[in-house]
Amino acid sequence: MSTETNKALVRRLYDEVLNGRHVEVVDELATPDYEEHDPLPGQGPGREGLKSRVTMLLEGLSPRFTLHDVIAEADRVVVRWTNDATHSGTFLGIPPTGRTASVAGIDIYRIDGDRIAEHWHVVDQLSMLQQLELLPPA
Repeated sequence: MSTETNKALVRRLYDEVLNGRHVEVVDELATPDYEEHDPLPGQGPGREGLKSRVTMLLEGLSPRFTLHDVIAEADRVVVRWTNDATHSGTFLGIPPTGRTASVAGIDIYRIDGDRIAEHWHVVDQLSMLQQLELLPPA
Protein backbone atom coordinates (compact mmCIF):
# COMPACT_ATOMS: atom_id res chain seq x y z
CA MET A 1 0.00 0.00 0.00
CA SER A 2 1.12 3.56 -0.62
CA THR A 3 1.92 5.94 2.21
CA GLU A 4 -1.15 8.00 1.27
CA THR A 5 -3.36 4.92 1.55
CA ASN A 6 -1.80 4.07 4.92
CA LYS A 7 -2.45 7.62 6.16
CA ALA A 8 -6.08 7.41 5.01
CA LEU A 9 -6.49 4.11 6.87
CA VAL A 10 -5.25 5.61 10.14
CA ARG A 11 -7.32 8.78 9.66
CA ARG A 12 -10.41 6.55 9.56
CA LEU A 13 -9.57 5.34 13.07
CA TYR A 14 -9.78 8.91 14.36
CA ASP A 15 -12.57 10.20 12.12
CA GLU A 16 -14.97 7.26 12.08
CA VAL A 17 -14.15 5.35 15.26
CA LEU A 18 -12.93 7.84 17.87
CA ASN A 19 -14.67 11.03 16.77
CA GLY A 20 -17.55 9.31 14.95
CA ARG A 21 -18.16 6.82 17.79
CA HIS A 22 -18.48 3.83 15.40
CA VAL A 23 -16.53 1.14 17.28
CA GLU A 24 -17.64 -1.54 14.81
CA VAL A 25 -15.47 0.05 12.09
CA VAL A 26 -12.43 -1.30 13.98
CA ASP A 27 -13.25 -4.66 12.34
CA GLU A 28 -12.41 -3.09 8.95
CA LEU A 29 -9.29 -1.28 10.14
CA ALA A 30 -7.28 -3.62 12.38
CA THR A 31 -5.77 -7.07 11.96
CA PRO A 32 -7.29 -9.84 14.11
CA ASP A 33 -3.96 -10.17 15.97
CA TYR A 34 -3.50 -6.39 16.41
CA GLU A 35 -0.79 -5.65 19.00
CA GLU A 36 -1.11 -2.81 21.50
CA HIS A 37 2.25 -1.90 23.06
CA ASP A 38 0.73 0.19 25.87
CA PRO A 39 -2.61 -1.44 26.75
CA LEU A 40 -5.04 0.13 29.17
CA PRO A 41 -5.71 -1.86 32.35
CA GLY A 42 -8.24 -4.55 31.48
CA GLN A 43 -7.66 -4.27 27.73
CA GLY A 44 -7.50 -7.68 26.12
CA PRO A 45 -5.38 -8.73 23.15
CA GLY A 46 -6.00 -8.39 19.43
CA ARG A 47 -8.65 -6.51 17.52
CA GLU A 48 -11.23 -7.23 20.22
CA GLY A 49 -8.87 -5.63 22.74
CA LEU A 50 -8.65 -2.53 20.54
CA LYS A 51 -12.44 -2.34 20.46
CA SER A 52 -12.46 -2.61 24.25
CA ARG A 53 -9.87 0.19 24.49
CA VAL A 54 -11.89 2.45 22.21
CA THR A 55 -15.07 1.74 24.17
CA MET A 56 -13.31 2.61 27.45
CA LEU A 57 -12.11 5.92 25.97
CA LEU A 58 -15.47 6.82 24.44
CA GLU A 59 -17.52 5.96 27.52
CA GLY A 60 -15.12 7.41 30.09
CA LEU A 61 -13.63 10.48 28.42
CA SER A 62 -15.96 11.51 25.56
CA PRO A 63 -12.88 12.40 23.45
CA ARG A 64 -12.68 14.70 20.47
CA PHE A 65 -9.41 14.28 18.55
CA THR A 66 -7.85 16.96 16.37
CA LEU A 67 -5.08 15.71 14.08
CA HIS A 68 -2.20 18.13 13.58
CA ASP A 69 0.26 15.97 11.65
CA VAL A 70 -0.09 12.63 9.86
CA ILE A 71 3.26 11.42 8.56
CA ALA A 72 3.95 8.12 6.81
CA GLU A 73 6.99 6.21 5.65
CA ALA A 74 7.03 2.60 4.47
CA ASP A 75 4.65 0.66 6.77
CA ARG A 76 4.56 3.29 9.59
CA VAL A 77 2.13 6.14 10.18
CA VAL A 78 2.76 8.75 12.89
CA VAL A 79 -0.02 11.02 14.15
CA ARG A 80 0.41 14.09 16.37
CA TRP A 81 -2.89 15.05 17.96
CA THR A 82 -4.72 16.82 20.74
CA ASN A 83 -7.69 15.34 22.51
CA ASP A 84 -10.29 17.60 24.08
CA ALA A 85 -12.00 15.27 26.54
CA THR A 86 -14.67 15.39 29.21
CA HIS A 87 -14.47 12.87 32.04
CA SER A 88 -18.11 11.87 31.51
CA GLY A 89 -18.07 8.26 32.69
CA THR A 90 -16.07 5.90 34.85
CA PHE A 91 -12.57 5.61 33.41
CA LEU A 92 -10.06 3.11 34.76
CA GLY A 93 -12.16 2.81 37.91
CA ILE A 94 -12.32 6.58 38.50
CA PRO A 95 -15.89 7.91 38.74
CA PRO A 96 -16.74 10.77 36.36
CA THR A 97 -15.75 14.25 37.45
CA GLY A 98 -17.40 16.17 34.60
CA ARG A 99 -14.14 18.09 34.19
CA THR A 100 -12.47 18.68 30.85
CA ALA A 101 -8.90 18.27 29.69
CA SER A 102 -6.94 19.06 26.55
CA VAL A 103 -4.22 16.46 26.12
CA ALA A 104 -1.44 16.13 23.53
CA GLY A 105 -0.16 12.86 22.16
CA ILE A 106 1.71 11.06 19.41
CA ASP A 107 0.70 7.67 18.02
CA ILE A 108 2.75 5.36 15.81
CA TYR A 109 1.04 2.63 13.81
CA ARG A 110 2.45 -0.25 11.79
CA ILE A 111 0.38 -1.21 8.78
CA ASP A 112 0.27 -4.79 7.51
CA GLY A 113 -1.38 -5.06 4.11
CA ASP A 114 -4.49 -2.94 4.40
CA ARG A 115 -4.91 -3.09 8.19
CA ILE A 116 -3.46 -1.56 11.34
CA ALA A 117 -1.28 -4.23 12.99
CA GLU A 118 0.53 -2.47 15.86
CA HIS A 119 0.32 0.70 17.95
CA TRP A 120 2.71 2.64 20.19
CA HIS A 121 2.00 6.02 21.78
CA VAL A 122 3.14 8.83 24.02
CA VAL A 123 0.43 10.80 25.85
CA ASP A 124 0.73 13.63 28.35
CA GLN A 125 -1.10 11.68 31.06
CA LEU A 126 0.23 13.85 33.90
CA SER A 127 -1.33 16.96 32.36
CA MET A 128 -4.63 15.11 31.84
CA LEU A 129 -4.78 13.95 35.48
CA GLN A 130 -3.96 17.47 36.70
CA GLN A 131 -6.61 19.08 34.47
CA LEU A 132 -9.20 16.57 35.69
CA GLU A 133 -8.08 17.50 39.25
CA LEU A 134 -7.22 13.87 39.99
CA LEU A 135 -3.66 14.99 40.86
CA PRO A 136 -2.51 18.32 42.29
CA PRO A 137 -1.17 20.87 39.78
CA ALA A 138 2.58 21.17 39.31
